[in-house]
Amino acid sequence: MTGQSPKPVVLLYEAIHPAGLAVLEGRAEVRYAPGWSEAAVRPILGDVAGIIIRANGHITRPLMEAAPRLQVVGRHGVGVDNVDIAAATELGIVVVNTPEANVEAVAEHALGLMIALAKRMVEGDRALRRGEWDARYRLIGRELRGCTLGVVGGGRIGSRVADMAHHAFGARVVYCDVVPQPALEEALGAERVGLEVLLHRADVVTLHVPLTPATRGLIGARELALMKPTALLINTSRGAVVDEAALAEALRAGRIAGAGLDVYAEEPAPADHPLCALPQAILTPHMAAHTEEALRNMSLVTEDVMAVIEGREPRYRANPPRP
Repeated sequence: MTGQSPKPVVLLYEAIHPAGLAVLEGRAEVRYAPGWSEAAVRPILGDVAGIIIRANGHITRPLMEAAPRLQVVGRHGVGVDNVDIAAATELGIVVVNTPEANVEAVAEHALGLMIALAKRMVEGDRALRRGEWDARYRLIGRELRGCTLGVVGGGRIGSRVADMAHHAFGARVVYCDVVPQPALEEALGAERVGLEVLLHRADVVTLHVPLTPATRGLIGARELALMKPTALLINTSRGAVVDEAALAEALRAGRIAGAGLDVYAEEPAPADHPLCALPQAILTPHMAAHTEEALRNMSLVTEDVMAVIEGREPRYRANPPRP
């Protein structure tokens, strides 16, 4: 495209729900990126006012510097680890996200992984498909009633998982967070503890932290060794929070009983990922937030994108104003 569009240009890295597109209709020119790489995107940024990115690709400083009209980056989802927040802030570019949009979807997925692991459902499904009816005698599950749930990250999603497990199973909740969560403590009798204590006490550990330098590799060989041999690990946050090689080794050695993962250090996860060969692991392809309801809600990041472009304050700003 040559020349300046009469409407602001909003670039989408991937397709979004029609509800989000409806917000842009008549107010912006919608453009789709030809790929997720910097080389694919950079040439088309000259007149772009807003970018909406999902889980794929990265918004880097060079890309932002190549977009002189860029005012806002919208993250279709919660985590903003694929956006250079510091660079955006320095350049005066607003970053917005949808922190409440997928809470229920991800929390339900985490709970589903817990149940499927505890009841060995996926192993049973595979056995039945192989004609192994007698697998029912060896695939002995366990009940989650009265378990201790360890929540690493007591924010919106972590708190919702805790609430579900407490009311469904009577789970006792311990949590680890950099800040106290008094509402969680008051509502569920949750106890705030350090990570080591949580890992030692929990029957199920569920991870709900953003990917930051402090959380990268948070759960490694040392931490896995602190867990009970009967414990389950659930990760629906970010793949790099867990040392996947250490997790695979812990599962092979029987140091923990099972793991349910929806996120991976490398995405798309390769077919020969070391966890793929382990029956104690249930793996899903970063789909926890992919419900009709959550996809619709996340697509409405377009409302904040247009708010910024039109000179209004967004509802969910993920970076501070430029100093």
